[in-house]
Amino acid sequence: MTLPRLSATTWADRVAHGLPDGVQGPPVDPDTLTVGQVHLGIGAFHRAHQAVCTEDAAAATGETGWGLLGVTQRSPRVVDQLGPQDGLYGVLTTGARTTSLRVVGAVRAVAYPGRDTPLVLATIAAPTTHVVTLTVTEKGYRRAADGRLDTAAHDVAADLGSAASELVRDDEAATLTPIGMLVRGLVRRYRTSRAPLTVVSCDNLSDNGAVLASLVGQALAAVPGADDVAAWVASSVRFPSTMVDRIVPATTGAHRAEAAAMLGLRDAGLVVGEPFFQWVVEDAFAGPRPAWELAGATLTHDVAPFERAKLRILNATHSALAYHGALRGHATIAEAVADPDLEALARALVDEDVLPTLVAPEGLDLDAYRDEVLHRFANPRTGHTTVQVAMDGSQKLPQRLLGTVADRLAAGVVPHAAAYAVAGWVAYVQAAAAGDLVVDGRRVELDDPMAARLADAVGGPDPVGRLFALDEVFPGPIASSTAFRDAVANAVQGLAPIPAAR
Repeated sequence: MTLPRLSATTWADRVAHGLPDGVQGPPVDPDTLTVGQVHLGIGAFHRAHQAVCTEDAAAATGETGWGLLGVTQRSPRVVDQLGPQDGLYGVLTTGARTTSLRVVGAVRAVAYPGRDTPLVLATIAAPTTHVVTLTVTEKGYRRAADGRLDTAAHDVAADLGSAASELVRDDEAATLTPIGMLVRGLVRRYRTSRAPLTVVSCDNLSDNGAVLASLVGQALAAVPGADDVAAWVASSVRFPSTMVDRIVPATTGAHRAEAAAMLGLRDAGLVVGEPFFQWVVEDAFAGPRPAWELAGATLTHDVAPFERAKLRILNATHSALAYHGALRGHATIAEAVADPDLEALARALVDEDVLPTLVAPEGLDLDAYRDEVLHRFANPRTGHTTVQVAMDGSQKLPQRLLGTVADRLAAGVVPHAAAYAVAGWVAYVQAAAAGDLVVDGRRVELDDPMAARLADAVGGPDPVGRLFALDEVFPGPIASSTAFRDAVANAVQGLAPIPAAR
C-alpha cells in the first residue's frame, strides 16, 4: 500500500492520532510564520542545519517573522519535493545506536530561479527581509583561477547585464548564478527600500564573509552606473563570516523507508543528519536576525580560531583516515577509524602536530573536540566512504594538512605524524594512478583536477620529490625542507594498497 504524502493536511491528521516515540514536529506552527529570510541553495545541508536552527530560534523567542524562502540552484527538484508538501520535510537524525525523526516547518516557500526569479528578487528587496543566507558550494561563487569573480563567464555576464537593467526597472529575466541573484536583489533593494541587509555565507570557504563581500563588490564594479549601489552596500549591508559543521549523508531509499515506517507518511524531501551540530557566526549584522544563539549556534566576534580548529583537526584527520584507510582496503571512514593503527595515527597527528599550532577558541576544549571528531567518524551511519573523502587531494591537502606542516617547520620541528599523513596521499596517488588500488571490490581511479600531472609525477623516479615540485600543492618553505621531504619519502616506503598485495 502506498502511504499518503507528507503535507500540512496529512501531518495534522498524523498529529491528531498521536506521534510515536522518536518523532516530533515543528516547535512553531508553520502557518504563523512569515518570510523574513531568503536562503540561496536550499539543498540537504541547509535543511538539516540552518533551517532547523532558525526554527528553534523562533520557538525560543516566540518571533514569527523568520520563515524561509528557499531558492534552488540548477534544477526545480527541491521545489518539486517541498512544494506539494507545503514546505514540510523530515530530518532523520542517525546516531550509531539511536534514530529520531523531526518534521521541520521553517521553509514557507520554495523557488526555482528558472521560473521564479521575480519572486526571489522581490523577496530579497522587501524591507521585511532582513537576512539572506547561502549554501551554494564553492563552485557557486563563480571565481576564476585568480580568485576573482569570473565576469567573462557567459552566465555571470548575463546576470550582470540584468543587474544593469535593474538599476532603472524590474528585470524579470531568469537568473543564472547565485552571485547574480544576490547582486540583482541588492540592486533592486537599493532602488526600492534601501533597508539594511545581512548576507551570510554558510559555505566551507575560509573567511567566507569577506570572500562574498569582495565578489559582490567586484560584480557591482562591473555593472555600469552601479557606483551608488556599491556605496550603499558598503554602508548598509553586512557579510559576517561563519563556520558550519554537521555531516549530512545523501538520502537513500533505506533512509526513506525507515522514516516512512516511523512517520506513517511518505516524505519526498527527507534529509539525513548526524546528531552533532555546530554553527559559529560572526556577530556583525546590519539589522534584526534570528536568535540563533538560543538554538545552539555560537555568536562570536572572531570565527577564525573555530575555522582553523575544524580545518586542522576534523578535516585533516578525515583526509588522513581516507588515504590510509583506502590503502588498507577500508570502504568507509567508520571502518578506517575502527582500525587501531589508523585511530592511533589520527590521534598522533592531532596531538603531536596540530594542537601546538592552535589557540583554543573561547569555550572550546581542543582535546575534547578531537575525541568528539573521532567519535563522529566512528558512526557507521554517516556513510562517508574513504574514496569519497580522498578525492581532489591536490586541492584539499594545502588547506587541511600543509598549514600545520608549515607552522611546525617554522617552529623548528619536523612534523613526523603529519609526514605520515601526507605519505598516505602520496601512496594513494601512486596506487590509483597505476590502477592497483581496489576498495570494496572496485578499482579506484585517481579523481583529482590535477590527475594527469600527479600521475606523471609518481610515474617516474623520486615520486615524492616530483610531487613536492608542484608548487600549486606544496608551497616553497615545505617543498624546500629536505628533512620533511625525507620523512614523507621514508613513510611512503612502508605503504602499499592491501588489495594489490593479494
